[in-house]
Amino acid sequence: MSGRARAAYRPAMTHGTSRPLALEALATWEPVLRLLRDGSSSARRSGHVARHSWSLGLRRPPLPRPGRAARSDRIRAEAEAVEPVRGALAEAGVDGVSFVADLAENGSAVLHLLWPGPGVAYGTTGAYPGAVVLVEGALPQPWRRLPDPVPGAVAAPSASPVALERTLRERLPGVGAGTTESEVAAAGARLGRPLPEELAVLYRVIGAARSGDTARRVAERAAPVLGCALLPLDAVYVADAAAREVGWEWGATAAVVTGPGARVQGLAGSPGWIVFGEADGDRLAVDLTPGPRGHLGQIVRLDHEQVIGAELVADSLTDLVAGRRGEETGVRPGERSPVVARVNAKGLPHVEAAADPALEVLTIGVRDGAPMSLAALVGLPRLRTLTAYPGTLADPLEVGRLTGLEFLRLGVEEWRALLDAGAVPPTLAAAVETHGAPDPLAVAALTDALLTLRGRPPVRRTVIEG
Repeated sequence: MSGRARAAYRPAMTHGTSRPLALEALATWEPVLRLLRDGSSSARRSGHVARHSWSLGLRRPPLPRPGRAARSDRIRAEAEAVEPVRGALAEAGVDGVSFVADLAENGSAVLHLLWPGPGVAYGTTGAYPGAVVLVEGALPQPWRRLPDPVPGAVAAPSASPVALERTLRERLPGVGAGTTESEVAAAGARLGRPLPEELAVLYRVIGAARSGDTARRVAERAAPVLGCALLPLDAVYVADAAAREVGWEWGATAAVVTGPGARVQGLAGSPGWIVFGEADGDRLAVDLTPGPRGHLGQIVRLDHEQVIGAELVADSLTDLVAGRRGEETGVRPGERSPVVARVNAKGLPHVEAAADPALEVLTIGVRDGAPMSLAALVGLPRLRTLTAYPGTLADPLEVGRLTGLEFLRLGVEEWRALLDAGAVPPTLAAAVETHGAPDPLAVAALTDALLTLRGRPPVRRTVIEG
């Protein structure tokens, strides 16, 4: 094959020169294009290639049975095909690029490269963008929420630095000197607040001050006692919302819900969550901003598979070491909250059933019956997120009457209707348009239209023909 590159908007260049990167050379992509053709006479294929991963949208064979080769021939072929692209990414200092390839019967190809930009990131969904961020630096509402004050919160009756130290020395004889008072004070200065008293005792007794082999040995020895791997003191951190990074498409559909009987506040992060341990990918923290029925200094677990909230583990570090576990007394998982609602075949039957002054997030999914009106949602004071599967809205223009939306996910046709009518809500901070697996180039065009509407740079594309 031979080819030429014509770049839409601004071509990727090397260090200020006019020479296109290897990423924009057809020869770099030729093995991928041959694999994508895969015997088809003509086709449109799309995917994403990153430095350490790839997604070509090809059907892979079932996983091999135990005792056979770890990779199938197909996976090995994919790895060989993407290797030139991954090498070019590394050379260019680019994390990844998405692509759409039009493969013609006569052997020609048109390759569209879609590059990450300030308003959109590619990669998590192949050739589709993640959330299109319409306001620079905007964060989902739960990531802007701070803890509610709990003036009457006190430490649990079980909390006892003296008992904690005694128990630690009994269960870890000969543990050593631990960390010094000055090291504990320095950690507090780094965190912007003194270490909670029980946590300071923990590190004074067993904690290695700095990362390294010594800290690792201490953590391994303490793990059976604590039920977690103890972080070195210099790795202790505050799990505020910024430490729990998440895309808009996930963060906007979450909500902060803390019932009057909750022990833990349902936050994305808190300046009062001091992380000191790790267990199976989750983080353990001392909680200095408890829920209405919680205790200062209780121990909570931040689940790495959840984008929001924390689980109560123990009422105090003393209880944690003694093996006494706490129990949440607030809203149980699965109990319905009016804050987040789902209208679909297994959820609520219609929009009217979800309409509530407390409603923040509404998801309309696949269901039987005619498309629905959004009239019941007009005027709801807290509604900020709406996602609706293609074809579920009787009149997409009703979206324009929802004056508080900051996140919106619709199908391609619904977005076109809003754009053509000039009815895109001006309050939107982010959006997604990948419902229904539409044409990636159509989604890119819609992304451009939304970004241009807000004065943000459009998606940068390079087109290679050969």
